[in-house]
Amino acid sequence: MAGALEGKVGLITGASSGIGRATALVFAREGAKVAVADIAREGGEQTVRMIEDLGGEAIFVRADVTKASEVQAMVDKTVQIYGRLDCAYNNAGVAGIGVSTHEHTEEDWDRTLVVNLKGVWLCMKSEIPQMLNQGSGAIVNTASMLGVIGMAGVSAYVASKHGVVGLTKAAALEYARKGIRINALCPGVIRTPLTEKDWKEFPEKEAPLLEGEPIGRFGEPEEMAEVVMWLCSDAASFVTGHAMLADGGYVAQ
Repeated sequence: MAGALEGKVGLITGASSGIGRATALVFAREGAKVAVADIAREGGEQTVRMIEDLGGEAIFVRADVTKASEVQAMVDKTVQIYGRLDCAYNNAGVAGIGVSTHEHTEEDWDRTLVVNLKGVWLCMKSEIPQMLNQGSGAIVNTASMLGVIGMAGVSAYVASKHGVVGLTKAAALEYARKGIRINALCPGVIRTPLTEKDWKEFPEKEAPLLEGEPIGRFGEPEEMAEVVMWLCSDAASFVTGHAMLADGGYVAQ
């Protein structure tokens, strides 16, 4: 039985670990050839080896999503090697800085918005022309449950992820009749190397977050990967402009 992405080419940013890596593995499992992109070469190349060990096909492309030239080169290399681009998962991002709004430094604010929001826009800016040439494509952008609600202490992050949701909806409308679907994944608290590192540094954060989870646990990267894969597959052919919450019910409270 053919996989849900059989014969397709996928590009994933932030694929050296966490949700990005899990998604790369799921894409490969479902039959896609995968361009693994990240600023972290060692982790990205490890993701490629994991895919190859499973019998899949992948390449690593080093790219800083805040630099337009590197993003364009990333897309160009994917198309040069695999001939097309069917599925793009714009996942690279940074975590929120835990300070009040007036305590943010301009440097922290700018970095959060540049990576999380401008980075997604730059990726779409390079991916969409290729998909327009093909007449088809699916894009998923990583937002957050904090792209649809607020939370004290992470205003720059909240602003960046609200921006991703808005950008996703606007772009989805622009290209809906041109064969390109664009959606956003809005994860809740997911157990990734990034969150684990944060909890080791600030152990007092973990318990209150867990108490707020209606489903009684944190999410796993593999669970997010399955959602991204579905949004990129033909099974989601009538889904565009959607900010899909995968948050264990957090926002339903």
